[in-house]
Amino acid sequence: MTTPSTFAIRTFGCQMNEHDSERLAGLLVADGLVPAPSEAEADVIVLNTCTIRDNADQRLYGTLGHLKALKDARPGLQIAVGGCAAQKDRERIAERAPWVDVVFGTHNLAAAPVLLRRALSDGPVVEVLDAPDPEVSRDAAPALYAVRELPFAAWMTIQTGCDNTCAYCIVPAVRGPEISRPFEDLVAEATRLAGSGVTEVTLLGQNVNSYGRDITGRRPLFADLLRAIGAVEGIERVRFTSPHPKDLRPETIAAMAETPAVCPQLHLPLQSGSDRVLAAMRRGYRVERYERILAAARAQIADLAVTTDLIVGFPGETDAEFDETLAVVAACDFDSAYTFIFSPREGTRAAAMADAFVDPARVQERFARLKEVVDRSALRRHEARVGRLEEVLVEGPSRRDEAVRSGRTRQGKLIHLADPTLREGALVEARVTHGAPHFLLGEVVGTLRAPRHKIRVPLSVS
Repeated sequence: MTTPSTFAIRTFGCQMNEHDSERLAGLLVADGLVPAPSEAEADVIVLNTCTIRDNADQRLYGTLGHLKALKDARPGLQIAVGGCAAQKDRERIAERAPWVDVVFGTHNLAAAPVLLRRALSDGPVVEVLDAPDPEVSRDAAPALYAVRELPFAAWMTIQTGCDNTCAYCIVPAVRGPEISRPFEDLVAEATRLAGSGVTEVTLLGQNVNSYGRDITGRRPLFADLLRAIGAVEGIERVRFTSPHPKDLRPETIAAMAETPAVCPQLHLPLQSGSDRVLAAMRRGYRVERYERILAAARAQIADLAVTTDLIVGFPGETDAEFDETLAVVAACDFDSAYTFIFSPREGTRAAAMADAFVDPARVQERFARLKEVVDRSALRRHEARVGRLEEVLVEGPSRRDEAVRSGRTRQGKLIHLADPTLREGALVEARVTHGAPHFLLGEVVGTLRAPRHKIRVPLSVS
């Protein structure tokens, strides 16, 4: 009997990429491969790449350099590169790393197994589509079977692409225009997931708030989708990312407030607290409008946790404009924030603003100041939760201590529980005993229900 080939997938970047890797793993399993015990033992290694910032490119080529030594030692090893960097730099990857066997893009992920087989007989293959394959229906690819990292939690891609024109963002160029999956197919997928033991789903899109606008021609359907997915029997938690502030409508806030399964968690990217910088970024809103939307959400959704994205050092940002950002961030009192230093991406408007780039030393100083403000707010909000009872979905052992179990509250907060008997997928009630800027500590008070899933297959996420 022939031993099946093994594979490993290393994922860079966002949740969309993580879900693409889960789908890719499902495709490879369906093609007869099995997950490898480790990357060093795999017959096929796939890098699912990101290109949102310059360091993502650097990590890709650094990783490919390390893999060359592995391939020299094992000539039969196949290396594939997919994702956003492959979509953008298809020929450059083949030139800089000729030991790569397959390069495929964001629009033909489903072809990866076929391309790997073709490379065995024909040699290196570069196949990157500039648009989705018209022969594949727009709902088929996201609905493919996925090998999930957490068997009780699933990503659901509700749309691909983006119609916004943010000056710093390369996503529209590598993911294409917005294409929404049919409403009824998403509800059917959530129903199938619930039947397999999934209790939490996260809806994914580059701008989930605009979901369905390309279907109806005008009216977004996201609020309706939240209510429909939240009504699926067995789905206990519904999350989503990422929304765009300019498209967060009152009906979406109402759906979040009125649908028990929708978690009180909102990621609302601010990016800057300066109106001039927001206009230069082409974000489509001013600070006053952002604060008004945030206030409406907090007023209607009980115990809402709010996170955000912030960019430091956008071209032309002055000291005074950065101080405006600090003031707005402090006033918004976020639960946490993803903070980034501006990184010019070839092909974006901002990359052409080189004469306005901010001195790197000044950007680093601003970044440190921003982190202080964000951490202070996060610590205050987490300390306020000490003594409270939280519903926690257990995810598994802590990365730092096998005797500790980690999980997420309904607000999406990471909480560590010193109880090694807890099983992943269990729903427990815990009392918060300590709050830190990036996590909570707690003690289990009782079990609300046992796990409902059956299996777990881990994937490598970088």
